[in-house]
Amino acid sequence: MDGIGSLDVRWIRGFTNNSIEFVDNKTLCYTCGNSICFLNLETKQQHVLQSPGRGVGALTANGNNGTLAFSEEKISPSIFVYIFPELQLKNELKGAAQLDYTSLTLSTGGPYLGCCSSLPDHTITVWNWENAEPICTQPHAGQDVISLVFNPLNWLQLYALGNTSLTVWNIEKSASFFVLKPSVIELPATDGSFVERLEPYSQTVSDKLPYFDLEMPPSAISGLKGDMAESIVTKLFTKARLTPSAICWTPTSQLYVGCVEGFLLLVDPERCSVSVIFNPTTGDYIPELRRSNFQGLTLKRNSLIVVGKENVVHCLQIKTTQINITQTWQLEEPVATVMYSPDYETLLFSSNTGQIYVFNPTRSDEIVKLLEVLSGNFVAAALSHTDICVSVRDSGVLQLWSADGICLSSLSLQTEVTSLACCPIAQYAAVGTASGNVLFIDLNRERQPRLVHRVHLYHTPVDHLVFDQEGHYLLTGASDSFIYVLDAKPSKTFSVIGYTVVPGPILSLSSQCIRDSEQVNVLALCAGQELTVLSLPTGDFSGPDCVDRHGCLSTQILKVSRYEVPYPLKSCVLGVSEVFAYCQKRKTLQRFQLPQDTDDLPSQVVQLKPEQEVRGHPLGPASLILSPHQLWLASVGRDGLLLIRETASLERCIELQCHSCRLGGVRSVSFSADSQTLLTTGFKDGSLVCTDLRIKGGNAGKVNEAAKYSQSMNHFLKNIFNTENLVLIDLPEWGQGTPAGTVKPEESEVSGGAGTVDVTEQDESYGTLLSAPPSLPTWLESRREAIIKEDNEQYSETKKDLRKTIKEFRDNIQEMMRENENLPDIECLEQQEFNLDVQEQKRLEAMVEQEVTRVKNEVEWEITAKRYLSDVLRRECWDSMKVKGKAIKAFHSEQQVKNYPLKERTDKEVEDLHRVQNIRKIEKAACIVSLTGPQQSRLRKASNTSMKEEEQEEEGHNAESAALTGSCSAQLGCSNPYIYDQFRLQTTEQRINQIILLQDVIYRIKTAFNTDFEAVYKQKVQELNRLKDRNRHIREIMLELGVKETLWEPGLSTSEQPERLLTVDDSEIKAEKYLTQEQKEEEERKRLEEQRRLAAKGNSVSDRALEDMMDGVLQVKKEDILKMEIPPPEFVLTKPGIQRSEEEKKVYKEYEKKANDLKEEKEKYKKSMETEMKKQQESTRDATERFDETLTALFEKKVKCEMAIYQEELKITYLVHSVLVEDEMRNRELGFKLKLEKKLAYKEEIRQEVKRQEEELKLFHESYDSTVAEDKVLDKEFRKEFCDVRSHVVDQLFKLFKCRPRVQKMRTQIDNSSNLLKEQRLCGSLAPDALVKMLKAMEELDAPENIPEGASSQIWEKFCLVRRAKVESEQKVKVKALTFAEMNAFLQKRKDEDCAAQQEIKNLSDGLESLHKEKNRFLMDIMVQVLLKQGQVEVFTTDLTADYTDSVLSDRSEVENLNTTIRTLGEQKIASMVKCKDFRKGITQLLWERKVMGMRIENLKTKARDIQMLRLSEEQQDYLNKTDRHKRVSKQVSILEKTIAFQEKTHQQSVEQRITKIEQLNKQAAEKAEKSANVEQQLPNMQVTVAERTHVYEAIASGENQAAKTEERYQEILMRKNLEDLARAQVDEMAFLWAEVERLRMRNFPSLDQLKHN
Repeated sequence: MDGIGSLDVRWIRGFTNNSIEFVDNKTLCYTCGNSICFLNLETKQQHVLQSPGRGVGALTANGNNGTLAFSEEKISPSIFVYIFPELQLKNELKGAAQLDYTSLTLSTGGPYLGCCSSLPDHTITVWNWENAEPICTQPHAGQDVISLVFNPLNWLQLYALGNTSLTVWNIEKSASFFVLKPSVIELPATDGSFVERLEPYSQTVSDKLPYFDLEMPPSAISGLKGDMAESIVTKLFTKARLTPSAICWTPTSQLYVGCVEGFLLLVDPERCSVSVIFNPTTGDYIPELRRSNFQGLTLKRNSLIVVGKENVVHCLQIKTTQINITQTWQLEEPVATVMYSPDYETLLFSSNTGQIYVFNPTRSDEIVKLLEVLSGNFVAAALSHTDICVSVRDSGVLQLWSADGICLSSLSLQTEVTSLACCPIAQYAAVGTASGNVLFIDLNRERQPRLVHRVHLYHTPVDHLVFDQEGHYLLTGASDSFIYVLDAKPSKTFSVIGYTVVPGPILSLSSQCIRDSEQVNVLALCAGQELTVLSLPTGDFSGPDCVDRHGCLSTQILKVSRYEVPYPLKSCVLGVSEVFAYCQKRKTLQRFQLPQDTDDLPSQVVQLKPEQEVRGHPLGPASLILSPHQLWLASVGRDGLLLIRETASLERCIELQCHSCRLGGVRSVSFSADSQTLLTTGFKDGSLVCTDLRIKGGNAGKVNEAAKYSQSMNHFLKNIFNTENLVLIDLPEWGQGTPAGTVKPEESEVSGGAGTVDVTEQDESYGTLLSAPPSLPTWLESRREAIIKEDNEQYSETKKDLRKTIKEFRDNIQEMMRENENLPDIECLEQQEFNLDVQEQKRLEAMVEQEVTRVKNEVEWEITAKRYLSDVLRRECWDSMKVKGKAIKAFHSEQQVKNYPLKERTDKEVEDLHRVQNIRKIEKAACIVSLTGPQQSRLRKASNTSMKEEEQEEEGHNAESAALTGSCSAQLGCSNPYIYDQFRLQTTEQRINQIILLQDVIYRIKTAFNTDFEAVYKQKVQELNRLKDRNRHIREIMLELGVKETLWEPGLSTSEQPERLLTVDDSEIKAEKYLTQEQKEEEERKRLEEQRRLAAKGNSVSDRALEDMMDGVLQVKKEDILKMEIPPPEFVLTKPGIQRSEEEKKVYKEYEKKANDLKEEKEKYKKSMETEMKKQQESTRDATERFDETLTALFEKKVKCEMAIYQEELKITYLVHSVLVEDEMRNRELGFKLKLEKKLAYKEEIRQEVKRQEEELKLFHESYDSTVAEDKVLDKEFRKEFCDVRSHVVDQLFKLFKCRPRVQKMRTQIDNSSNLLKEQRLCGSLAPDALVKMLKAMEELDAPENIPEGASSQIWEKFCLVRRAKVESEQKVKVKALTFAEMNAFLQKRKDEDCAAQQEIKNLSDGLESLHKEKNRFLMDIMVQVLLKQGQVEVFTTDLTADYTDSVLSDRSEVENLNTTIRTLGEQKIASMVKCKDFRKGITQLLWERKVMGMRIENLKTKARDIQMLRLSEEQQDYLNKTDRHKRVSKQVSILEKTIAFQEKTHQQSVEQRITKIEQLNKQAAEKAEKSANVEQQLPNMQVTVAERTHVYEAIASGENQAAKTEERYQEILMRKNLEDLARAQVDEMAFLWAEVERLRMRNFPSLDQLKHN
């Protein structure tokens, strides 16, 4: 920044609701643009803190101690800590963050700040902001952290709120060393269920290794290793979690967590447990909370305030899991944030739309709207003539602001706004909209602005609105290259003067009014490199030569000059004979000097070169604007900077970071009339900034010039301003001046008053048009329509006459055409000759031809696409096939056999096959060479002796080989001699080679079958040819015999000739073929030639004679005998038999004989033809049946081939599975090793930490012991200090020496508890305060009135000094004791972590070892495929398939021999068991009969004795004698009622006694609780005393304890020896008893073998 002046922010307005905090009990702070705004809740005053850095990022505040902190937005950002209300920078924290901070938080328990950085490190850091030192840091811990919060009751707990997680970071402390330790709290799933965390590396050891169900973790299957495996696998294989949206603390350090899904959770951080308080998916939910997503939570006492999606606030009372809604408030709009002030008196609500509500239950029961800044981004802002700020937002809200930044009023235009300009000659503003409208807003009533006029100019957004300095014209610009000139005076009703067109879209528009020459120059930047300067006179445009009928400005009044610059520009502004521009390519500001005289070259483009070029904004594009007095140039850009330069020299500038660079920078800037104030709007930060320009003393003259210019302009425009403003005030509100206006005023939106105008609807009347959609006509289109309408009215009679004449012509031509139809062809005219409008005909034909061409091109493109697809399919699925797929169908059945489509083997496949075969050759050769010497001789001898056995068992071996190879491919003759034995596949390479060999076997099987298939296919083709010949012969016979029958003519189907699918026959095309004119002519020529040929052939005389006499042949064939007929004599028809002569009779007899002979010949020939036809049909049937049998044999072979292929493919599947499993095991092993390495490194770190902490603890313990010793010395030295004082005075002084003030006890009662963390907080932060308060309380005991009798003032002063030293020593001992306990606890936690790490390392080592065992067992336990026949499987089938896990392969003969032996032994055992059974059956029957007889005797004796001893009681006798039973029953009932009444009375007395006793016990319990509370209050001091005495007693009693321990150890050894002797005796006794039990069991239960032996 240069020294010419400065820019001071006067006020800033805007609200984004990103962060809002209480900075004290009555003040709020929130982020606004590049500043922080403070709002007082009582006075509603606002003030601004400008960020010292680049922008404002994260913000946090602590209302208890008046501190706030925020980060800046730049690379390597800093954190600034301020004190409120002084707004003094306390410290700047420069951390290791590289890009940004995502969250900040301040602790209430001390000067601590927590922060979380963004990419790339995601570091969580805790700072001591007083000394600007980080106390602990944890990198890569905040990947998804969106909020950090300190525990308000314990600053040693920091909570990180993530998108789907909640993490508790415990700050563990040891003296001055701090460390962060996480505890992740797992949230429930989105359905409310709790799921377990998935471990990427978990190893389970099983006794049996299942082959296909190996328990592989997802990390091993996916091949991931390290941290990537843990993160990705956790995301992929875990259920979706709830998304936390808000948290709230409870007085017991628990957390209420609200979730986006509508759940309310209660989290216990100490136990890391989560309980669901409210579940919206259950049936017992509260309907009012059903649609709430708990966006905001806050708690006061037991009342939980919640806000959600709706504009309702609920107050909840929660008891365990019961929720009750105690109170509900209704708001105008939904709110997103709720919080209490630090004193818990004020409740604050804020919404995303810019409203802030306040609720104070102690003052009122209503929620009050405190602030309504509204949300949304500002589009533009400008200062009116009366220094009223006018702003518009992109949502269409227009707002008026006072000079102090107070919102006076607002007007909702309900349309998207794009530009704004204020008129210098009247109190109104022009607003451009996205729909192409220009709205005119009257601003005379500051509390109630109103819309007075609207004009629709464009179908595109209005990007530029510019008034000239004297208010003559309003110029508009958009992206359609049209510039409209409007009269700016309200007296002219803002009429559109005209328009002009510039070459290209308008990027920038500015104006310059030259008063001396009475003209307005307008500069338009078009297409980046072309500048257009328009010169308009300031006079009247009412002349006919000024504007044409369509509204275009004529060249007589509009002078156009065009200029071209060397580099593309983004923005420019017109000065006095100069242009200031910003070049984005060079990132510089440029000054161009315009030539003075361009009248000589009106149509040429003048080249401009920059006169001056200075460095501009580093981040563009930038916008420029000149101050009203033309001496200052302001520029703003996407970097958020506002630069002010002098136009005389652009080198120096004043700079201000007024908006956020990351949120798009500055969108617009404007000057006030006196050039002292500037308004800027942010692009996306939603802020409006008002800045004052301060010029230093050396340049103060330019300030005076600006003031003088402003005063002169006000004086010059005063009269016209007063005149036009009166006209403006009298204009009616738009929409209310006509009956069609339907605009309804709505309720006031702000304190100053607001209104809403709907500019989105359109009525038929132009007077009520507010905002026209793009489909409605613009001003130019309406003007053109009016011109057309005017022309139509002017020439209506001429048009009528022309229509009449045209009608007569049409009637005459139609009459001529009708006459032409009746004329001869030679006189008839063509149809087109009657067309009078040849041009229109050609135009229509051209249109039709164009449409035909378009359709033709579309069809051709579609055909081309289909042809391409067809070529691809044919190339991939047909041409690439070495053997095409086809089928053979049977003649007399539906049977069908398909071949195997095969592709040509690739070079790589052939190369791999040769490589594997060469490897196998080498392996076999090596195996043969290894069998040398004695081994070969022994093998030869063994082969000679067992030759016969091999010949006998050759068939059995072949079957065994097929069974052990697991495939029947060898039986088909397609085996590969290099295939491995299934039992020798040990390595992965062997399995991969085996897969290649098996694929070759499959290829051979398919090739062999295809060969047989081709032979059968050729056979069918031959049979079909023979069948066609036979059918042709049969058809000839049938023709001769005159028989009409349908012959069976089979053929090849599409599946048998698949190549027919690739061609299209003409018969398949149903549509008529389209022929061009040339093709039609060619077809006509061929048809005429054929006709001429047939005509020439038909005119041959010899052919006609041959056809007539002998049916076109020269010889009569034998087959024509059936057609021969003997003509009868002529007299047969004329003479009867009686009148015939002898000669005629003789002739007639010869005729009859010839006729009979011919008939016999015909019959013979006919029978022979029928026999031949049947023979041919039988031959056809036999041939087709034989072919079907051949096809059936081929089908059976296909089934065998399929079986063999499936067997080989199954083996390949097994092998592939084994290779994949081995690869997964390898990945799993690598994962284990990586994690083990990390754990070992972590354990080494922990070990080093434990070692260091032990050393520090040892040193501190020595220091503590010395402090305790010094404290004891003070007690011992007390009497020596007062040795010259009488003893009774010393005794009194010693009692006072031991006396302590009450404040220490109170502090102990408040701060000390069983929680170690609170003790740490007391030690770390409250110990100095406790000492100060103790010394302050000691002043009461040091008062002179406490001097004992006999003590002088000098002695008392000395005593006070000694006692103060003692108190300080005691406080020091307590602090060190707490610190020592803290360090000891920290060391113990590190040791526990070390033990846990050691246990985890052990678990990982065990897992790795078990994995090695599984891997070795997997390599040894090979999966083999065995072919077994029915009856050879002895495994139980529980499911659909048998389980062969525990099965064993054995020889069949061994099984049969074993079965024979078992059968023999079983028969013998059954025979002996039958004999034993019969014998025992007889004995059992006899015993049963004896027992039955004895029981009968006993039963009879018992009955006899009962009859003799029968006695009756008096009641029984009475019951038997009396008949009145009802009386007896009523008597019993009365007795029972009396008994019940007596028992109830006794029970009531007992209950009263118990109640009395309970009351006594409650009183005793209360007394005991009170005593226990007193004891607990005294407990901390007693614990300290006990600790001190324990150290003393341990030192004294160490010798005595040694002797006692020795005696105790001796007694334990004697007791152990006695117990061992007793156990040994009991073991012997138990063995004896077991032997006796066994002997008795064998004696009582003889076995079957013993019975058989007996």
